[in-house]
Amino acid sequence: MLHWLNQIPVEEHRKSRLSMLNKEGRMKVLGIVCSPRLHGNTEILVQASLAKAQEEGAEIELVTLAGKTISPCDGCYSCRETGKCHIKDDMQDIYTKLLEADGIIFGSPVYFWSVSAQAKALIDRTYVFYAERRLRNKAVGIVVNTGRDGCTSALAAFSNFSTGQKMIVVGRAIGFGGREKGTVKKDERGMAEAEELGETMVQYLQSHKIPS
Repeated sequence: MLHWLNQIPVEEHRKSRLSMLNKEGRMKVLGIVCSPRLHGNTEILVQASLAKAQEEGAEIELVTLAGKTISPCDGCYSCRETGKCHIKDDMQDIYTKLLEADGIIFGSPVYFWSVSAQAKALIDRTYVFYAERRLRNKAVGIVVNTGRDGCTSALAAFSNFSTGQKMIVVGRAIGFGGREKGTVKKDERGMAEAEELGETMVQYLQSHKIPS
């Protein structure tokens, strides 16, 4: 599921890659944990991805939605005229972080065979970027934690969102940690996938830099 292998128009790709390097000449990878719980299995997996990305040379940042107020989109469509969301909550800070990041790793637990309510609210609130596709060509990694079922639908939710925003999905990781905090560490394959995702993210960003 490496969508970044698809052909992208040269000029669009070149323009989108102008933000690949921050002021220190490094790539920035943002991890967003869409779980209502702190320090749970989803966070452990995303942290593993970020740690590997950092090891490979990226600047990293972790955002957890637990305890934050992310109201649902109210469908007012005012953002299509103003380019801004009128809802003043914690999503305003996340908007800035999304725009500044070169790669974004989204993580969610599986709730009722899909993503968490926090993840869906975040996805819908990025509609503010939709008209001008301001997230175009950013690299995306997807992390889900499940007990048994539902990971396919959760992965699809993030993948469809990424496609709609013209972002590039570079990989995914699935952890079978269930509900008890910390149990995902026993899932060797899931932890390995999370680390591999971080490495793949950096490899993608490095291969798509514009020579100075």
